[in-house]
Formats: sequence, structure tokens, C-alpha cells
Amino acid sequence: MSTPFSRRVFSGFGAGILLATASNQTPGADKPAGPVEEPFAGGYEPPKFKPSWKKPQLNKQLVQDFVIYAHSELPMVKQLLEKQPTLVNAFMDWGGGDWESGLGGASHMGRRDIVEFLLQKGARIDLFCAAMMGRLDAVKSFLTLEPKLIEAKGPHGFTLHFHAQVGGKEAENVLDHLQSVKKIELKANPFLQMKKGVAKKKA
Repeated sequence: MSTPFSRRVFSGFGAGILLATASNQTPGADKPAGPVEEPFAGGYEPPKFKPSWKKPQLNKQLVQDFVIYAHSELPMVKQLLEKQPTLVNAFMDWGGGDWESGLGGASHMGRRDIVEFLLQKGARIDLFCAAMMGRLDAVKSFLTLEPKLIEAKGPHGFTLHFHAQVGGKEAENVLDHLQSVKKIELKANPFLQMKKGVAKKKA
């Protein structure tokens, strides 16, 4: 069983660093206590179709917590999905259009166990998840359909190469293929190193 990370640990190690660039707060300025929605500028013709709000939207705090837990804590993912099954495809906007689902968080952390559970519950697999899982067939199909996807960025700007890296040995074939399409300098992947550290402790 992998070592779970608390919200504080995850925020300090990952989200705090990665999401800091999304903030346009000036140094020393007071930061808002929670997410702040951009003001609506308008300036275009509104659509003629008017949506019908038959059910309430998912609670934003619940979505936020689910996405955070999906990075590292399978028991909490199971608990929250039992509470609200539709969280499986919910997305959180961390600011500036940095959208992330539970599946996206688990994928870039290399948490195959959480990814497999979410897929079983109906999460919509994407190219980044397929890369981490070592699904070369799917990755090739997407890139054949649209070659420019080699430049695509997932949550927090993580690339396809990054996702294949964190997939470890099971995704080496995908990483090799991505490098054959676009060779880049592969830097040390912090989440892969974290996984290796946990594996050493268990051995």
C-alpha cells in the first residue's frame, strides 16, 4: 500500500509550486481566501439557447477536495465517490483555465491504482492518462488523428512526455514513441522519484 500524502504535504510539494505560476497576485499582496471568478466582460451576442437548471451544481469545495485526494489517497477517493458518484468526471479550475479532474491528478502522479479505480467508475480516459498507463495503441491513434497533440499540455502544463515518464517501466514504450515523434530533454520527474522512494521503503 502506497504512503498517502496529507493535503498539506501535497499542497506544499506539488500544487503549491505548480499553481503558483497561475496567480497574478503582485508580491506581498493579500491573497484571496478562496477561488475568485473573473468578472464577466461580455461584449458578444449571447446565445439564444437558455439552459434549464433542473439540479444544483456540484459543490465547488467538494470537487476541490476530491481532485486533491485523487492525487494520492485512494481510500478518500472511494469515500467521496460513494458520497457523490458524479465527482468521477468533475473538474476543478485552479485559475486561469488550469482545469483538472481526479483522473488528471492521479495520472500525472503516476497513481495507477487510483486511475484504474476511477476508470472502473466511469471516468473518461484521455490522452494523458493513456500515456501514463502505457497504452501505446491509444497514444498512436490520437497522434495519427491529430499530430499537433504532441504539443498538448495537461493539468498544470504537464506534457505527454511527463505523463509517460511518471508511468515508469510500464510506460517506457510510450515514452520511446513520444521521443521518436518529438525528442526533448527529459528532466528528472519529481513524482517518479517519489514513487521510487516509497517502493524502497516498502522493500
